Amino acid sequence: MAQATTTSRVAVVTGGASGIGEASCRHLAAAGHRIAVLDLDAERAAAVADDLRTQGVAALAVGVDVSDRTAVDAAFDKVRADLGPVGILVTSAGLMAFDTFEDITPERWQRVLDVNLTGTFHCCQAAVGDMTSAGWGRIITISSSSAQRGSPNCAHYAAAKGGVIVLTKSLARIYAPLGITVNTIPPSGIETPMQHRSQREGRLPDNDAMARAIPIGHLGTPDDIAAAVAYLSSEGAGFVTGQVLGVNGGAVL
Repeated sequence: MAQATTTSRVAVVTGGASGIGEASCRHLAAAGHRIAVLDLDAERAAAVADDLRTQGVAALAVGVDVSDRTAVDAAFDKVRADLGPVGILVTSAGLMAFDTFEDITPERWQRVLDVNLTGTFHCCQAAVGDMTSAGWGRIITISSSSAQRGSPNCAHYAAAKGGVIVLTKSLARIYAPLGITVNTIPPSGIETPMQHRSQREGRLPDNDAMARAIPIGHLGTPDDIAAAVAYLSSEGAGFVTGQVLGVNGGAVL
């Protein structure tokens, strides 16, 4: 693939089998890193890893539910055994949910938080020991613009992603002295399989309607987010931490 960085590190990407996660895997691979594709869809994760290996990338796929701490710890142990200690973590795994506030059951609320917020916590905690040992690390969480402006039909999702933003800022303060940066990207208006599924279900408007709410005038792509992930993972972003980097075409200012 494209030119490598000075240091090849192990990059773990959750939700790496599709959308923003898959694009992040490919951008980090192009930067010369070894890639661990973690996803609930083990078959699709394996397909992404297989494709990366055909391009000469050291890649591993692990099927895992990020809300299951035992499974997360086992997945990270496998990554260490096969690829080495974790230097980069991208937490892209997420569960979208649409419900009016009155219809959110306690079980639904908990599941949305378990995947989006607690899953991020599990993965960060599983990875950060390797980074502190190395004196270097990059953590990039994927939050959501819904956490910045609220969402009338996704209060549980927005609350979970708001927690991700504050968790990110807290970790940035804790680990900055140890050489680890922690930043978040809250996407908005990105064309992904999750978005298409929500459109088919009538939960989101069509692309043209969504684009009219974006000052740049069109939807973004997973590669737009992945380019920011690659930057925040780089040596050149070593003085950037605790930041909310909106990649949204101007939809949230």
